[in-house]
Amino acid sequence: MTGRIIAVASGKGGVGKTWLSITLAQALAEQGRRVVLMDADLGLANADVQLGLNPGRDLSAVLAGASAVTATMALAAGFHLLAGRSGSGALASLAGPALEAALDLPRQLSDQFQDVVVDLGAGVEAPQRRLAAQADLLLVVATEEPTSLTDAYAVLKLHAKDAPGGEARLVVNLAGSAASGQRTHATLEAATKRFLARGLVLAGVVRRDPKVPDAIRHQTPLLTRHPTCPAAQDVRALARGLLG
Repeated sequence: MTGRIIAVASGKGGVGKTWLSITLAQALAEQGRRVVLMDADLGLANADVQLGLNPGRDLSAVLAGASAVTATMALAAGFHLLAGRSGSGALASLAGPALEAALDLPRQLSDQFQDVVVDLGAGVEAPQRRLAAQADLLLVVATEEPTSLTDAYAVLKLHAKDAPGGEARLVVNLAGSAASGQRTHATLEAATKRFLARGLVLAGVVRRDPKVPDAIRHQTPLLTRHPTCPAAQDVRALARGLLG
């Protein structure tokens, strides 16, 4: 049975996209799922750093044909990681066979895993858009800041064009409260209904939590270091909602 590809995107950096990808992968693994996280941000990849890992091999080795995918993945917190390589050049710089190989990887991984979480690079360059378009579900991460909402809307608008029948949901991260996160969703959904003629499902609200930066500083997954904190509860609820 082919697994599901969940792409995680944001219009800008600094909204916690990679952290959310990691924590979601761990939360899905806690549900007994076989999960792989693919760090597709070649230029600024840091999932391995947040996890305190040094995989040795990474996505660039796979794309160069120097390493098989199975030999490149590392095990972390109950899920597998296919690390990117910081400073190796953005995905947008790839061309020809290397680019097509990168774009084909999530589908290959879905033959082995129930959930393939793809941490996309921030922005709206063509390769990120193609990876988002082929995903079964696109999670767009935004915060309550107006600039973040503007960028999230841009991602949603392009995704509606690239994948007219595709499914996209919003995750509000760093929310002051569940209620304020829901208000943020309502604001963005009003824009998508007015200008894109489509609604916007709220996948989840993750509250701002001091335990998150603590876990990142200690290079330990949040669900391992602070399993009962508010943000951990929120991401687990998000994962359960995706499986419901």
